Order: sequence, then C-alpha cells, then structure tokens
Amino acid sequence: MVMALAPCGAREARLVLAAAAELVQVPVADIAAAVVAGARGEPVPARWERALRRAVEALRSPLPGTEGGRGVGLLPSRARTEDALARFRASRERLAAAPGDPPARSAMDDAAYTLCVLMGRSTVHEAVAAAERHLAGPD
Repeated sequence: MVMALAPCGAREARLVLAAAAELVQVPVADIAAAVVAGARGEPVPARWERALRRAVEALRSPLPGTEGGRGVGLLPSRARTEDALARFRASRERLAAAPGDPPARSAMDDAAYTLCVLMGRSTVHEAVAAAERHLAGPD
C-alpha cells in the first residue's frame, strides 16, 4: 500500500512506516503487518490509513526553506558526515561488485539508512546531496 501510494524504495517505505507508526503510537511491526494484510484485501484501520497517507505526503513534500528535503536543526560533525558518506559509498561499490550478496545488500541498506537519519532526509539521494553540501560548506 505504501509503495502504491508513493513509488519508493524499501528504505523510504521503512521511513514512511516508522513515521505512521509514530503518529498512531503503535509498533512499526504492527503497522507493517496491517499494510501487508491490506494488500491482501483486509481492511486497514482508518486511523492507521490516515497516518500512512500523511507520512507519504511528508515524504513527497519538502519543508519550506529546505533544498528538496527535510531540514535538520543541528548538523552532525564534519567527521561524522565524512565517515557516513564514505561508508555509504564503500557499501555501494561492494554491492555493485556482488549484487547477489546478501551481506553486501544489508551493509548497503544500513549505510543508506544511517546517512538518511544522520542528515535528516527521507531519501538516499537527498541525504547524499545534503552530506556533500555540508562537507563543501564553510568549516
């Protein structure tokens, strides 16, 4: 259902599920199970569906005054940003070299998720761009 509302990757779908779960104050696993059940035709509680729609809309809409993504109140240290960006790029290269390797996929997912959270962005593309802007900016 989430991916049907807003075509996105697994990482973005996870962010949507987490945001919706927070809105209705239920565990992410419960709302994920409801989404799977909804795909099989079982009704999703109306309150949960509204939360999912709001989370999807938040994923699609940048906050005012930001460059294509969520703004963050505090930026991480430059060293932490460099580390997260380097880890993401290394895991991307590892996955490109071995696309069928489950540990490589898991490392890529972890690195991408970390970068998104660290930079306060909902997509990997936005997180990479934000990290690069942060590193290119004044010290």
